[in-house]
Amino acid sequence: MVGCRLASGGGEIAKNAAEVIGMTEVLLAVGTRKGLFIGRRRGGVWKFDESPYFNAQALYSVAVDTRGPTPRLLAGGDSSHWGPSVFHSDDLGRTWAEPARPAVKFPKDTGASLERVWQLHPAAAEPDVVYAGTEPAALFRSEDRGESFELVRPLWEHPTRSRWVPGAGGEGLHTILTDERDPQAVTVAVSTAGVFRTGDGGASWEPSNSGVSAVFLPDPNPEFGQCVHKVAQDAATPDRLYLQNHWGVYRSDDAGAHWTDIGEGLPSTFGFAAAAHPHRGDTAYVFPINADADRVPAEHRCRVFRTADAGRSWEPLSAGLPAEDHYGTVLRDALCTDGADPAGVYFGNRNGEVFASDDDGDSWRQLASHLPDVLCVRAAVIA
Repeated sequence: MVGCRLASGGGEIAKNAAEVIGMTEVLLAVGTRKGLFIGRRRGGVWKFDESPYFNAQALYSVAVDTRGPTPRLLAGGDSSHWGPSVFHSDDLGRTWAEPARPAVKFPKDTGASLERVWQLHPAAAEPDVVYAGTEPAALFRSEDRGESFELVRPLWEHPTRSRWVPGAGGEGLHTILTDERDPQAVTVAVSTAGVFRTGDGGASWEPSNSGVSAVFLPDPNPEFGQCVHKVAQDAATPDRLYLQNHWGVYRSDDAGAHWTDIGEGLPSTFGFAAAAHPHRGDTAYVFPINADADRVPAEHRCRVFRTADAGRSWEPLSAGLPAEDHYGTVLRDALCTDGADPAGVYFGNRNGEVFASDDDGDSWRQLASHLPDVLCVRAAVIA
């Protein structure tokens, strides 16, 4: 892994942006199939810690919780010997703690056991609440910043559950969105059950897939059963969501009640990842993949696509990315943004490469290569 100095470019605007970048400290957590790598950008220079944390463990989920006076990192590790667990760090990843009892555990009466933690999400409107999404597909809630979790039973006992079918990667609850305006509103996505929403803090749940196609089913427009890969929330309009499906890219303007196809202009509507700009409304990013049967970058080109008008048009972002044929697949949680201004945008791929932009995606630099498969990336401004 190498640290890179980020170029500031020319002109007064670039100079001002460089000054902001120089004053901003960003932490980047890269979860891979064999450990967690942590990078820090100070003064415009990226440096990575010497060795991976959780050596030989698969890290499927990472969260950077900046809500309190001290940032807390959360990591969902999966040891082939000890099994899955949730760890936390209060010193930016230098040391980690694991609860004496399993943080996430299915009650005995469910007959289920935890296979992995797909998602860790600090709630937007509740300072100590963290949600976890798991395989088998379930939602867990913590009220102590991720040290212990309780199963959200109404979703686990949803009347449609017996008809949920695992996707190729397993039956995972991989997306959790909360609303800073209303702590009772939570949106989740499950592969392959689709999107579900609650407006009463998890006491009841409704499928929320109207308009999302399930091309692999006899009825392509079911109430549930879509293979939703990722959902992201608009920065300026929280009721606006962006959805990357197993074929199809969609937008909702009513918190997921209805969805509209916005895939026109993309080289492929198959993909896994979706992320929203942290400040700018109507702006989101996807990484198109050729096809479900050909899971490599669309047209074998390494490109992130950005919309600045809520999906009415898309532009490819490739300045600084590899120009030759490329085969690095970006998984559902391996594309993210940070809270900087201009925004940092990051992605990692199954080639073990990590790329970063410090100017909203306009230009890119490679931060790492030859890592294990990148499963997730998370970044946040910490100073």
